[in-house]
Amino acid sequence: MTSLAVGGRRQNTLARREARRFHLFVSPWLIGFVLFTAGPILAAVAISFTDWNLLKSPKWVGLANYRRMFNDADFWESIQHTFQYGLGSVALGVTFTFLLALLLNQPLRLQGLFRTVMYMPSVLSGLATALLWMNILHPDYGLINKLLASVGIQGPGWLASQEWVIPGLVLMSVWGAGNTIVIYLAGLQGIPKTLYEAAEIDGAGWWSRFWHVTVPMMSPVIFFNLVTGFIAALQGYVLILVMTEGGPANASMVLGLYIYRNAFVYFDMGYAAALSWAMFVIIIAVTLIQFVLARRWVHYEFDK
Repeated sequence: MTSLAVGGRRQNTLARREARRFHLFVSPWLIGFVLFTAGPILAAVAISFTDWNLLKSPKWVGLANYRRMFNDADFWESIQHTFQYGLGSVALGVTFTFLLALLLNQPLRLQGLFRTVMYMPSVLSGLATALLWMNILHPDYGLINKLLASVGIQGPGWLASQEWVIPGLVLMSVWGAGNTIVIYLAGLQGIPKTLYEAAEIDGAGWWSRFWHVTVPMMSPVIFFNLVTGFIAALQGYVLILVMTEGGPANASMVLGLYIYRNAFVYFDMGYAAALSWAMFVIIIAVTLIQFVLARRWVHYEFDK
């Protein structure tokens, strides 16, 4: 009995030591989360009910900022531009990167080099990317318009055109999709080869193998990239700020940039905080819709 009691005390001592070590190592993250994530989130809730210009003390206005939002034509216009940019960038990005991943998954010579080249743009600075694409999309000496001119097509104004600024930004958004390609490659390499062999024995051609084997097995990965891509696109504004500042004539004023403008140009922090919560609600709603629709087309290996 004595030996059992001693052993129990030793186990309790080791458990307490492990608990202290756990709390010691996790405390930096917890402190950072409280100070830089949870704290600002809670502060934004309170600020959204105030009128605050950073220079004077906040003044409580209740739901005035939210009522103002519903009557703000610029707010609704920014939502329209946000969804135009988000739908375009996600649709093009998910499709284009999937096709690139299929190519990079083939047993080609210099496969590692090609994969590295495709991934490199995703590690470039955002400012460098913006400056690069401002030159690529320039209406006079831009690379895209020069290529179009070489085949007799007059290129559009891109960033200088109200009709083409969003398509131009959508093209730019695909540039840094290296992380998405890596995720697709991991999914493609996880598909059992026996499924392709069985389909080939049954007489399936390359298109049937792709549509009935690759796409269903990759549907969870596609869904993951759709969800994360939409969240990133609906929040994105930094590159747009650098490239167009919301112009021309507010044609590229997305919601994130509109929040930034109200907060740090007009110093209307209360309204900016309310707009931030509107963005949060929109992202949650879009994500929930995606999860509901996913039941119709996403197939998991363990599904019966």
